[in-house]
Amino acid sequence: MVFADPPRAADADRLVGREHDLEHILGVFERHTGGALLLSGDPGVGKSTVLDAVATAAAHNGTRVLRAAGAEFEADIGYSALNQILLPLHGALDRLGTAGREAMTVALGFGAGPPPERLVVCNATLALLRSAAEDGPVLLIVDDLPWVDRASAAVFGFLARRISGERIRFLAASRTGVDSFFDGAGLTAYELPALDRDSAARLVDLRFPDLAHPVRRRLLDTAQGNPLALLELPGALRADQRRAREVLPPVLPLGERLRSLFVSRVRSLPAPARTLLLLATLDGSGDLGVLSAAARETDGEPDLRDLDTAEADGLIRVTQSPRRLVFRHPLIMSAVVDAATSSARRAAHRALARVLVDQPEQRAWHLGEATLQPDEEVALLLERAARRILGRGDAVAAIAALTRAADLSPGGTDRARRLSEAAYVGAEAIGALHSASELLEDASRADPAHGTSLNSANAAVQLVLNSDGDLVTAHRLLVGAIEEGDHGYDAEDPALVDALHFLLLLCNYGADEKLWEPYYRAVARLCPAPPPLLLVAARTWGDPAHADAATLRELDEIIDGALKETDPARVVRVGTAALYPDRLAAVREAAWRLVRQGREGGPVRRHIGALLHLCLDGYHRGRWAEVLELSEEGLTLCARSGYTVCTWFSQYTKGMVTASRGDTGTAHALADAMINWASPRGIREAVHCAQHVHALADIADGDFDAAYGRVTSISPAGSFPPYVAHASWVFFELVEAAVRTGRRDRARAHVRALRETNVAGLSPRLALLAGCAEALVADDDADAVRLFEEALATRDAERWPFELARVRLAYGERLRRSRALSESKIPLTAALKAFERLESVAWAERARKELRAAGRSMPHPDGGTGPALTAQEREIAELAASGLTNKQIAERLFISHRTVGAHLYQIYPKLGIASRVALRDALRREGRD
Repeated sequence: MVFADPPRAADADRLVGREHDLEHILGVFERHTGGALLLSGDPGVGKSTVLDAVATAAAHNGTRVLRAAGAEFEADIGYSALNQILLPLHGALDRLGTAGREAMTVALGFGAGPPPERLVVCNATLALLRSAAEDGPVLLIVDDLPWVDRASAAVFGFLARRISGERIRFLAASRTGVDSFFDGAGLTAYELPALDRDSAARLVDLRFPDLAHPVRRRLLDTAQGNPLALLELPGALRADQRRAREVLPPVLPLGERLRSLFVSRVRSLPAPARTLLLLATLDGSGDLGVLSAAARETDGEPDLRDLDTAEADGLIRVTQSPRRLVFRHPLIMSAVVDAATSSARRAAHRALARVLVDQPEQRAWHLGEATLQPDEEVALLLERAARRILGRGDAVAAIAALTRAADLSPGGTDRARRLSEAAYVGAEAIGALHSASELLEDASRADPAHGTSLNSANAAVQLVLNSDGDLVTAHRLLVGAIEEGDHGYDAEDPALVDALHFLLLLCNYGADEKLWEPYYRAVARLCPAPPPLLLVAARTWGDPAHADAATLRELDEIIDGALKETDPARVVRVGTAALYPDRLAAVREAAWRLVRQGREGGPVRRHIGALLHLCLDGYHRGRWAEVLELSEEGLTLCARSGYTVCTWFSQYTKGMVTASRGDTGTAHALADAMINWASPRGIREAVHCAQHVHALADIADGDFDAAYGRVTSISPAGSFPPYVAHASWVFFELVEAAVRTGRRDRARAHVRALRETNVAGLSPRLALLAGCAEALVADDDADAVRLFEEALATRDAERWPFELARVRLAYGERLRRSRALSESKIPLTAALKAFERLESVAWAERARKELRAAGRSMPHPDGGTGPALTAQEREIAELAASGLTNKQIAERLFISHRTVGAHLYQIYPKLGIASRVALRDALRREGRD
């Protein structure tokens, strides 16, 4: 009747997930002849918000809305709610007869006189509303029925049963299971449900978009679709708790509005019932046996029968199979804790600790919460619990246990040790760099001599790397801690092994042979023997070009043993060792597992490392869309977590894809950002990766001279420097650029150096590229053809689509230049198809150009026959045809030589030629045409 249009809410998020409920409520008024509906629901479920939405919809469609809400302080004032709802109609009282007008004047408090008859007031109210309805539809809305005074409730009940067929509708809301003076028997009712999981998640995401995923999940579990809880619980958390950098309390604290809704119900229970509910809440298992045993350890020894009042009030229920206590809503648990005093909570924790002797983690936590004074026995139990918790991957909870253990440590040395370990876990696992810094300061105050401990050093190095510190300082700090430590070089010492893996990372980042000596010296002293991964990773990751076959066999054995590995640190470390030998596919499943764990709140640094491994493997396998998506995830993760030292990982993988696709502007910008950040810090590995991106982008632009300069800054032609890992990944670009720029002697020298390494033995992909490099420098065409064919016969070559296409392109180019035009079309066509599948625009155009030069008619990508040269392109073409180099042309036209190369790359296909030497004839031919 009056609700044709959808409701409009003032705030977009207020009605999330309520579309079906609103449709149902409005439909009731449309379908039923009765004009009354009773809305019920749990506290905080959103009844008032729904009433607001209905009121807004009604008013928008011309309905007059009259509203009232029960109030506890007015519950004893007769007709107070009726006064609220009829106050807007005060001026219409004159339309009533004398008896009705006098009764209403007294009832509504506008005049004095004896109390009016209830029935007279009821009839007068109905008459007044009917009179108002002559001017248009009327909607009565009453909220909080349990607090409506008795007299008004009687009138509302009278109205609800007599407005059938009228232009009047009645809508009231009440809490489920709460009595009121309003008699709703026989009236249409609708219980407003909690939000479904998807709607609850949407509401949280709208209001709290930066909430950490595990906190978001915990919030959704606790609120169970209660909108008020979803909106208020985050506000009761500290900032680090919302970011998952600090452990959440076992029971989430309530905000003021939630407290007012739930705590009063708990406080109204008898003391024994409150004690039992507190024990059940802090235990969390619902086990009646534990609850009964813990109750006997408390003062007063309450009996389980004392729970009857809570069960009768609907706060809890007891399931039969298995027999467990279940709270009706998790918010009741929060209310139980909120209603208890601190001494009562400590007593409950002590009682549970006495009972849970066979559950060391829970017992340690309860003792930690119950203890006020320093106690080394409790501190030690918490420290041991922290180690077990960390083994499960819950770094945040482990940090909480360690810091509580530190608080309870009587001695300064023990306190400093535990704080240092907490700082290291925070910096290493969850990116809590600020709190790690504070913990290290606390550790230093507790024991100034503790600053050289391995955990302190590990945490401090993280802080150095993720701030403005340089790699040499971080390396010196960590080496000093290792060499001065009291660990006895025990190979089973987890802090020492972590420190050596960290030192391995620093050595690789530095790409400098001098950094490695302390590492090998420390590893050699490990007793009884160094962990194999420390030795293998130093060769396959640190110096892959010189990794021998025996090392690769060891690596394969380590990878096989790590396929079901659950330790996030080891998974990433094995993946890192497998990186340059192209064995990342073997750890792909484990890496995805880490990413999923990271998205659920697992270790941030391991999440970032796993993303890098997936991206590198995905890039080489042609999964470029996935690489771009995961690279963006990595960039976002680094920005949010503070792991700035890892940002270049994702910049590199994104840069490789954009360069390979021909988006060279983006690629160069990413590479420049990497160099600008890494160069002042001495992180040469990042600079090398950036130069790799630059070189690929230069090749895409056709600027092989610039590409040669990039790659030779990593690996000088003719050498593979020790511990410059990236030299094993850029040798093909170096050889190709050298050949393209007339530096064949340099290309040959590099191929000779390549033969002296084991790069070709690292993986089929590198063997494919090494074979192509040999073919590129071959002087005899027949030798070149043979070498290309051998390269293309490499095992599993199809697994590396971009590299395979580049080899086919190079093969086709050599065949065409040797005038084997028909033969050249086969590899060129295969290369073109691969580049098109990869959306590698620059390389695809290069393949098309070669096919045209081989005599095959090739349409342009836009379907045309080739656009005419622009004025600038013609000028560049003529200057190039005259023999000027790109740099000379750039100086003459006041543009960059890279721009010249890009223009030439566009000019060649327009003219239907393949190289610079054909420019003069092509321009003459075009002039004649």
